[in-house]
Amino acid sequence: MDSKLEALKDLAKYSCDVTFAQEFINLDGISFLTQMVESGTERYQKLQKIMKPCFGEMLSFTLTAFVELMDHGIVSWDMFSVAFIKKIASYVNKASMGISVLQRSLAILESMVLNSQDLYQKVAQEITIGQLIPHLQGTDQEIQTYTIAVINALFLKAPDDKRQEMASILTQKQLRSIILTHVIRAQRAINNEMAHQLYVLQVLTFNLLEDRMMTKMDPQDQAQRDIIFELRRIAFDVESEPNNIGGNIEKRKSMYTRDYKKLGFINHVNPAMDFTQTPPGMLALDNMLYFAKHHQDAYIRIVLENSSREDKHECPFGRSSIELTKMLCEILKVGELPSETCNDFHPMFFTHDRSFEEFFCICIQLLNKTWKEMRATSEDFNKVMQVVKEQIMRALTTKPSSLDQFKSKLQNLSYTEILKIRQSERMNQEDFQSRPILELKEKIQPEILELIKQQRLNRLVEGTCFRKLNSRRRQDKFWYCRLSPNHKVLHYGDLEESPQGEVPHDSLQDKLPVADIKAVVTGKDCPHMKEKGALKQNKEVLELAFSILYDSNGQLNFIAPDKHEYCIWTDGLNALLGKDMMSELTRNDLDTLLSMEIKLRLLDLENIQIPDAPPPIPKEPSNYDFVYDCN
Repeated sequence: MDSKLEALKDLAKYSCDVTFAQEFINLDGISFLTQMVESGTERYQKLQKIMKPCFGEMLSFTLTAFVELMDHGIVSWDMFSVAFIKKIASYVNKASMGISVLQRSLAILESMVLNSQDLYQKVAQEITIGQLIPHLQGTDQEIQTYTIAVINALFLKAPDDKRQEMASILTQKQLRSIILTHVIRAQRAINNEMAHQLYVLQVLTFNLLEDRMMTKMDPQDQAQRDIIFELRRIAFDVESEPNNIGGNIEKRKSMYTRDYKKLGFINHVNPAMDFTQTPPGMLALDNMLYFAKHHQDAYIRIVLENSSREDKHECPFGRSSIELTKMLCEILKVGELPSETCNDFHPMFFTHDRSFEEFFCICIQLLNKTWKEMRATSEDFNKVMQVVKEQIMRALTTKPSSLDQFKSKLQNLSYTEILKIRQSERMNQEDFQSRPILELKEKIQPEILELIKQQRLNRLVEGTCFRKLNSRRRQDKFWYCRLSPNHKVLHYGDLEESPQGEVPHDSLQDKLPVADIKAVVTGKDCPHMKEKGALKQNKEVLELAFSILYDSNGQLNFIAPDKHEYCIWTDGLNALLGKDMMSELTRNDLDTLLSMEIKLRLLDLENIQIPDAPPPIPKEPSNYDFVYDCN
């Protein structure tokens, strides 16, 4: 047993190496591992009682090796039997399983679901959300991350008709409040991987709204028209059919038209026509009804307040709601697939089961408040929407932890506050546009560009740790690349884990002379972005990809950790090749440094008006008798 344990330990270690993996797979090693897992429990049943820790370790190393081997993408996932899937699922469903076995089992299930539609069906039959939830209530953040990853994978791969069903199961099982209590509000920091999985869950949850967002209203559908009647009934507290009017249809129509005008619809006669544009489609009507029912006082106040104003000063509730819903869908990117690199989740959306509707209710009240502060008329509608968007975006960047906190952030961002912020930003931009200043800028620019170039090259000398792109994020593999201090050679090599600080040159195995570099390409032109696969086509990954092409079709492919590093590296490599640095970061740095340098040079000229034209050169004097010769 001991030697078998040692062998499995070595196998788990060596499996990360692609050459070893290829050889092992050629010898049919993966089928051997799956057989071990399938028959494992029977064969070691007796041993298990005597050597329980040993059995757990063996299983852990076997599964680790399996995960590593499959990560190379040499073998298709479709080759696995139902017995194997059942066995892996049983490790997840067992309460007393060891942490490392549980972790590997969750990783295997996630990869199966993501890599094969056929396996998704089989895994979905073996494992239920109810069995995964207890793992979220533990204290191990790794296990929680893997568990949410499996839930996300099942959610992502579920057919459209199953997704709503799955969402209602998640609501029943109170997944949101469990995540809020045990993950978001737990007394520990959330690591990047967990933040990414929470972001994916947030995106997938909001994507459930896409169906309503893209559904046009059918003006003939009585149930949909009843919603509009309901909005009118709540606002004006009228019975749906006033009896005293009786049979006078004309009178009733004119009354309806008057009320619909007060409700702020564009089409007063048939408001259903307002909801035929997609997006936001029926989602806007759902939001309005939710607001009218759950925040009735605020709804009635807004409608009555506006119907008592002059026509041109009223803030049309119907039109505002439709445009606002559309804007919120854009801000939250409803309908877009989750990005592979983003970890931008908002804790406040995990605090309420109907967080999108609550978000809308807060924002529609903000819109009404901003409209009053701006003393807007109907012509200013788009201006008001721009200010509201800015208020929402600025409040969201502070990552409020609850909807109430979001509300109070918006309270502080009144229209006057937004004007102040815009004013100070504009002053910084417009500071110096006169001709003499522009000439001074041109004169200073080359030395500042040189300064930026030196900074970029110094950063390349320090080096950066890059993540290898693979189909599963958590089994992260890293590699490091840095420029030699004499700027002649790029050193690079694989790493076991993300480094703390710089990695010395001598520990990086490979090198590439700068003289051999032919070109630097970015985005879609990169060789590693031309490969197929959902993950590779991801927009965010495309924006961070760049490659170095060198002699005889050689290539070095990069995925930058973030936009900042991407700009540093593309600028630095272009500077090495004697090309212009074109990144957004260079433009921003140049603007900042130029304006600082100019402000410093103009300090002595405070309150002195700089003329637009240079002063005239005086005429030559009639004689030079005033010249004093020092010799």
